[in-house]
Amino acid sequence: MKAPLTPTDEPTRVDTLRALNILDTAPEERFDRLTRLAKRLFGVPIALVSLIDTNRQWFKSRQGLEVAETPRDMSFCGHAILEDDILLIPDAALDDRFSDNPLVIGEPHIRFYAGCPLRVSNGSKLGTLCLIDKNEREFGEEDKALLRDLARMAEQEIAAIQLATMDELTMVSNRRGFEALAQHAIGLCTRMELPATLLFFDLDSFKQINDTYGHAEGDRALVSFARLLLEVFHESDVVGRLGGDEFVVMVTSIEPGMLAATQRRLQDAVDAYNQATQRGYTLAFSVGAVELDPSRHSTIQDLLAVADKEMYEHKRSKRAADLPKV
Repeated sequence: MKAPLTPTDEPTRVDTLRALNILDTAPEERFDRLTRLAKRLFGVPIALVSLIDTNRQWFKSRQGLEVAETPRDMSFCGHAILEDDILLIPDAALDDRFSDNPLVIGEPHIRFYAGCPLRVSNGSKLGTLCLIDKNEREFGEEDKALLRDLARMAEQEIAAIQLATMDELTMVSNRRGFEALAQHAIGLCTRMELPATLLFFDLDSFKQINDTYGHAEGDRALVSFARLLLEVFHESDVVGRLGGDEFVVMVTSIEPGMLAATQRRLQDAVDAYNQATQRGYTLAFSVGAVELDPSRHSTIQDLLAVADKEMYEHKRSKRAADLPKV
């Protein structure tokens, strides 16, 4: 048996999947109707919407299969997400990658497999819409076109979920998406005894930007700040917008002692933005930081509460420093 290779965008792909907060959720009719339709149209005993997690494939929808998940290293769909088009296996017993796979020599005795990757807006392939038969079979061009059409419908349903976890203005995670990703990061860092820090940002005088220059300019400021956060922090860090002018970053790629240097780079990037754009106002921020302590912070809400207080303390100190001396 040949285990599937790891996609080149695996960290982004897994983060995107987890941000959807879809894993281990209850069946949904919008996905079940697609697998029922696929099973009927193609005359196969099994049709699945499969999502590839770190070490497993989990079935958001399944027709004709009892188990809810199987290990990723024996999954056909783990191979399918490496493809740009349908992965077609007419007879798994004759394919060196799968002939001795436990899913071929044992239940559900897969012989035929066709899986179309499911992509999201950033290009990541999260899983497949796939067909399975216990008998070998052919799969023509019309069949492929029909499977692609059904897969596009599944992608549209996933996109609808993604819209609920992404901030449409800035295209970073919204509160729901950020909390799902950050909670996963907390669990991972706690298990592996890795450092993590939550940064809570609030734009200074943002109301004045809206009142003086209009909401379109306020939106420009929010989009620009989000872009600067994405540029300064690593891809493995989680960037989110909680709402209004509040942003957060869960930093897992930097040792706490090095965090100050990263924050200075952010300030330098903001200063450079202000100098280059000359919008008539200054983009500025206050920030609160809290290091993860598993004995005190078991949830992302614990960290947010502390970081929020730290941010307001920073904002108050800046205002006090700006008061005229008497």
